[in-house]
Amino acid sequence: MRMRPTLSWTPTGEPPAAVASLDDVAEVVAAGGVLVLSGAGLSTESGIPDYRGDTGSLNRHTPMTYQEFVDSVDGRQRYWARSHLGWRTIARARPNSGHLAVAELQARGHLGAVLTQNVDGLHQAAGATGVVELHGSLDRVICLGCKRISPREDLDRRLRAANPGFTAETTRINPDGDVDLPAAAVRGFALVDCASCGGVLKPDVVFFGENVPAARVRQCYDLVDAAEAVLVLGSSLTVMSGLRFVRHAAKAGKPVLIINQGRTRGDRHARGRVDMPLGIALTDLARRLT
Repeated sequence: MRMRPTLSWTPTGEPPAAVASLDDVAEVVAAGGVLVLSGAGLSTESGIPDYRGDTGSLNRHTPMTYQEFVDSVDGRQRYWARSHLGWRTIARARPNSGHLAVAELQARGHLGAVLTQNVDGLHQAAGATGVVELHGSLDRVICLGCKRISPREDLDRRLRAANPGFTAETTRINPDGDVDLPAAAVRGFALVDCASCGGVLKPDVVFFGENVPAARVRQCYDLVDAAEAVLVLGSSLTVMSGLRFVRHAAKAGKPVLIINQGRTRGDRHARGRVDMPLGIALTDLARRLT
């Protein structure tokens, strides 16, 4: 059974998390063994927008769902035409000060593994290790037939060769790596199949409505169990794929702290939330723990 896509969340009268300060976060992080759970809000300062919030991409577009991608040739054509352009922006994105601070704190032994809902690879580019990509990564492609994994660069070259006249341009990218394009620009975009078996190619990411692989979920639960605390960075925790780990930690009595601009679905499970831009907050946190 696939999860029903959860595209939005509205507080239903539950009180927000207690207001926390960076001093509170520093106290927990200084003790070590802290697991990071990061979301799209951490990458906004690298030019990749968030899904939610006042300027989030969900205010203007609905992400591709797994069912539409699998069932509809038109849906796949629309996705790959848009993603073909969006990938160039994702590939050029560079880690921001928040990513760098996470890697620095991890190298000093304050932070442990990183569970990220992001598909941009920026944690690894910043030097973080032990990163579990909860929703996969845009730099890989999987064949739905033979399950072969191949680099996104290979697909990019093949799509360029198959669409030499594709000159559409865009100035807006979405967190899932696609862009906004009019229907006329998508029409005629040529798809390419798996070079090994001729099967359908999909980015190696978890679409809305698709389950995170069970083995990956178990790995994440094990990491939560091994951690002393959980630090949520830039996630509204709207989707259950991330929220369940916060609930699991809280149920086990582990402190959960959140740094996010705005309320989250996990507030009631948290010891407190710091409402600050991630780059500023994490740079300050790293400085305090020097």
